[in-house]
Amino acid sequence: MHAKGNPCSCCSFDDYKCTAEWLLNKTRHRPKIAVICGSGLGLLADSVSNKQTFRYEDIPNFPVSTVPGHEGCLVFGDLKEKSCVFMQSRFHLYEGYSLCKVTFPVRIFKLLGVETIIVTNASGGLCKDIKAGDIMIIKDHINLPGFAGQHPLCGPNDERFGIRFPCMSDAYNKDLRKLALDISQQLGYSDFVREGVYCMVSGPNFETIAEARMLHILGSDSVGMSTIPEVTVAKHCDLRVLGLSLITNKVSLDYSREEKVNHEEVLEMCKMRAEMFQNLVNTIIAKCDQVDGINSN
Repeated sequence: MHAKGNPCSCCSFDDYKCTAEWLLNKTRHRPKIAVICGSGLGLLADSVSNKQTFRYEDIPNFPVSTVPGHEGCLVFGDLKEKSCVFMQSRFHLYEGYSLCKVTFPVRIFKLLGVETIIVTNASGGLCKDIKAGDIMIIKDHINLPGFAGQHPLCGPNDERFGIRFPCMSDAYNKDLRKLALDISQQLGYSDFVREGVYCMVSGPNFETIAEARMLHILGSDSVGMSTIPEVTVAKHCDLRVLGLSLITNKVSLDYSREEKVNHEEVLEMCKMRAEMFQNLVNTIIAKCDQVDGINSN
């Protein structure tokens, strides 16, 4: 059971407003940048100064995280002279949450005044050119649950957040992607940073070999169980989006392979690449104001 609320309940504008006002009354921070930390990547919030932390269960209407490796805290603070807010864990379909709840924090960020959102995740590599330990800058995605009607924008559209039919061909801001590639080169990370297409499945099981082969044929370079709902709602809210995926394992496409992926392996790879991933994100935050205009897609 979840600690509070009905995981399948829908969210009203009053719910979003109530939560945003509660946070604005509790903190002096007015973040322009939000970072969603994927599995094992909550350390991204460790570098902030003037830190103020709220546990999810203490925030009105906020879901709670139930996944190992997810801290369950909203962290406000300053990083590289930028006011930021970090989600130390996200929410997933496989936890039993509706997509309204999965994406609830993104609309809160919009009401807080956030303009840029960096989404991170841990994913499995499907492409032969991508190996475990690589950082993939997401250039596009395949919303597999969306094909089956599991979509965060289903239902009545609230024009206060965005238009009924948002364009997703430019969901991942090209200028932020270029900035991330340039910074990777400056940091000497070019050997393990590349661009690719991310695919979401609902989970919680890892993919069968036949499923992995299908996703590869469709054009996916990596696969995970999150991120796309938040990106979709962020784009709907007219936020700039940068997506970063840490490749924690190679997904098996071969029936003769004996290796089996597990969640502990995912968290271990996150620890191994933690410092470099953190350095990359911190530098992007420091320089993201070089990207002009919130609609520069």
